Amino acid sequence: MGRLIVAGDRSGSGKTTVTMALLAALRQRGETVQAFKVGPDYIDPMFHRAITGRPAYNLDPVLTSESYVQQCFKRHSLTASYAIVEGVMGLFDGAGGH
Repeated sequence: MGRLIVAGDRSGSGKTTVTMALLAALRQRGETVQAFKVGPDYIDPMFHRAITGRPAYNLDPVLTSESYVQQCFKRHSLTASYAIVEGVMGLFDGAGGH
């Protein structure tokens, strides 16, 4: 199984655009793709589902737990040839003045 994390250094860096392009390209090749999102976002997972035809799952250890993240990724990746994780906003978002 192929695994990929899409991350960026800030909000607006194109993570969602790149993720959507990867999901669409893999689906167009006939691959089964499982999408995941890190962070408190419900809009991007809806886009992921529209492209993959599969529910997207949140892997946020702050909202859940590290154990849940690991179990969720493992469980839902088993039936996919690719797992794509769209990362959180930029590392320093909300750091105030930086």
